[in-house]
Amino acid sequence: MHHRPLIPIFFLLLLLNSACSQPEQKLRVATAANMQYAMEELVAAFSEQTGIACEMITGSSGKLTAQIREGAPYDILVSADMMYPRELKQLGLISGEPRIYAYGNLVLWTNREGIHPELQYLTDEAVKHIAIPNPQTAPYGRAAVEVLRGAGLYDRIAHKLVYGESVAQASQFTCSGASEIGITAKAVVLSANVAGKGQWTDLDPGMHSPIEQGVVRIRNSAMPDAANQFSEFLFSPEARRILKKFGYSVDE
Repeated sequence: MHHRPLIPIFFLLLLLNSACSQPEQKLRVATAANMQYAMEELVAAFSEQTGIACEMITGSSGKLTAQIREGAPYDILVSADMMYPRELKQLGLISGEPRIYAYGNLVLWTNREGIHPELQYLTDEAVKHIAIPNPQTAPYGRAAVEVLRGAGLYDRIAHKLVYGESVAQASQFTCSGASEIGITAKAVVLSANVAGKGQWTDLDPGMHSPIEQGVVRIRNSAMPDAANQFSEFLFSPEARRILKKFGYSVDE
């Protein structure tokens, strides 16, 4: 009586086990830092609806765009403006056209006792550091500078400005108290992580160019169909509800 060799079966089991343990492919969503908290809810809602898992990569819009130019394997860019999506369009790195999914809003925020979140208070000697995102790479930083110039304050307080690489880093300077006050995205102060910390006031959106936040699908996406689904999802009633919850304005 001959016994069949067990080795082939052993290897078959190994192959099956390997196939079953392959990591799930995720849609890679490069996300502007101002959108971090809103995006957490957006991707959760999207994944629940579609069964498509997502991975967020957060940073300044400028840094994320530079990474895409260098070949970073992202599927979607959710930017804080339209400048960077249009730049990627000109370079032939996206599929379709850039689309505005929301408009951002700014607030003046402090987490220090005795500091008043008012523009004119920025010249007070008690305010030694004013945190804003870096205007070179972060659209919210550019908008913050426009506000300060429009209020006639920029030249008087420029020496106090402390630049964060992104909205998230600038907000951390303010949240920790390292900066007495800061200009940041309204979405930050409405997030669960920050809500109730310190005081904030809205800044008039008429004081800066509209913060037109754009989404694009990356041409070399490994999941083009899923990227298209996610892009469309951002314009759905559910996504608009989440965006408005975090202080963004949307086209109705």
